[in-house]
Formats: sequence, C-alpha cells, structure tokens
Amino acid sequence: MKSKLALLSLIVLTGIAAACSSKPESSPVNAGTPSGTKPAVQEAKASDTYPNAQLLADVKWVEEHLKDANVKIIDARSKGYEQGHIPGAVSVNAGLLKDAKNPTIASKEAVTELFQKAGVNSDSTILVYDEGGAGNSATRIFYGLEYYGLKDKVKVLNGGYLAWTTASKEISTEAPTVAKGSFTAQPNDKLITTKEQLLNANLAQCTVVDTRSSKEFTGEDLRGNKNGGHVNGAINTEWSQAVDATPTDGIPKFKNYKDLTALYTAAGITDKDKTVIPYCQTNIRGAHTYFTLRLLGFKDVRPYEGSMAEWANADDAPLVK
Repeated sequence: MKSKLALLSLIVLTGIAAACSSKPESSPVNAGTPSGTKPAVQEAKASDTYPNAQLLADVKWVEEHLKDANVKIIDARSKGYEQGHIPGAVSVNAGLLKDAKNPTIASKEAVTELFQKAGVNSDSTILVYDEGGAGNSATRIFYGLEYYGLKDKVKVLNGGYLAWTTASKEISTEAPTVAKGSFTAQPNDKLITTKEQLLNANLAQCTVVDTRSSKEFTGEDLRGNKNGGHVNGAINTEWSQAVDATPTDGIPKFKNYKDLTALYTAAGITDKDKTVIPYCQTNIRGAHTYFTLRLLGFKDVRPYEGSMAEWANADDAPLVK
C-alpha cells in the first residue's frame, strides 16, 4: 500500500515538471498549404477573433438563452443581487471556492454541494457574470468550474452586469426556485499547480506569470505576507491590463484579440503550447489571467492555487526581488 501511495505522489509531483520540460508535438500542417503556412481564411479570422471566442458571451447571447433550461446563469457579484439581477440568475459567492483553512481550492465535496444548490447539472452550459469592469469574481468561478470538470462548458459575460443594464435589458429582484442539480465535481490535475510541483518544476521551460501589481512583484508591497518578491523567472503582467478600462461606450470589456495579443507578446508570453503558470495572492487575479489565456488559445494553463498566500509564507519557497 505504501509503495502505491509513493508512486501516486511521484506522478502528481512530476506532472508539472514533465509539462515544463517539453513541448507537445506540433499539429500536422494543413493539407494543400506550404509547410508552416496557414490558409488565408484562418489568418483573417485570427486577426479579429479570439481563438476561444465561445468562452466570452455578449448581452445578445444571454438574452437569446434566458429561457434555455440547459443554461444556468450565475451572478458572482459580492453585493447587489437582491436589488436586481439577470432574470433566472442564481447568486454564488466566489469566495466559497477557497478552502477556509488552507491556501487550496475548496474540496470537491464542497464544490459539488455549492453548484448543485445553484441548479448546475453535469451537462449544463453555465453563464457567469460579475459587476463588470475591474470585477474578477466571474473568472474565478469560471476557473473553479473548469478545474472541477466543466471545461469548455462555462461562459463569462463580457462587460458583466453593467453591460446588461446599460443595454436596458430586463432585470429581476426575485430569486428563482432552483431544483438541485446533478453536477459532481471531478478535479482535473492538469489545470492546477501545487507548491510542491512549482518547487520541482524546470522553470526555464515554463512561463510563470505574476498577475499582481508591480509593487507586489518587487516585494515593496508585502500584502501581509512574511516575505516579499516573486517566483524566479516570473513575468509580471497585471491581470487588469487585459481589460479596456476606457471604452468609448463606457463599459469596460476584455481588450480585443489584437490588443491582447500585443500585450502578452510584449511581455514575452507567446508560446501557446508551453505550460503557463499564473499566480497572484490567492488565485483570484490569477484565475482572471487563466481565463484570458484560455480565450487567446493557450493550451496548457495551470494556475498556482496557493499563490503568494502560501509561497511567500513558506520557508522553503525562494523569492526574488
């Protein structure tokens, strides 16, 4: 029994190291095109559309699916639900996705109960929104649901509740009666990084992204931690840079594909086949970057869930200033 447990632990610990030491084989070149060349129609599409555009919903999509029984709408705002929300939406506190005693994600049992109460089924499509703008509760729930088995079944409303109300769409002040859902949380170890994995990873072969502020990155702002600084080799790209904070219509939304690509290219985050490890203080901002990178088509994104709340308070975890 002990040998089996040891083998299982070794597999988990080396998973991230293996992912960070080699790249997946390239996809076969399209037939009928020169080697390394994409068809012109694909190039045109890539220039103006997110590779995973289906993960981002607009007001029109939500309005068209309000009566769809298979679509579950989650309001992730910390306040304001009773005063008005999208009709049919269920309020879910994104903070409940964090374990109350440890810097880890909530257990599969707790997450199962949380989303079953919200009426989520195993085959549901989930639309989640927060207040919009600088909100990151919706993307935290997006990450939690993807990690726990609903990958590619969750959408985020671009612009959040602000986009909905600005468009003068119907709102409700009544909480819907929700039947218990059939969702059962199943963790996906390929969508998360642990402290042990990060300690054992070949960081030269990974892209580690620090999504905090520049002062947190340099260690000037300790954020209540014992130690300050960042993971060796990490690239500092603050999560909020992915949002257009000064839009012409007054509704902050995700920057377009061209601008997001330019942002991450300038930072040196370009290889979409490489393992990317975002982190922040508690993987709330990191989860926002997880969503952004998923939107851009990055294939292997594994947030460090413990983030600095764990790393910066551990004696065996090195930091650079």
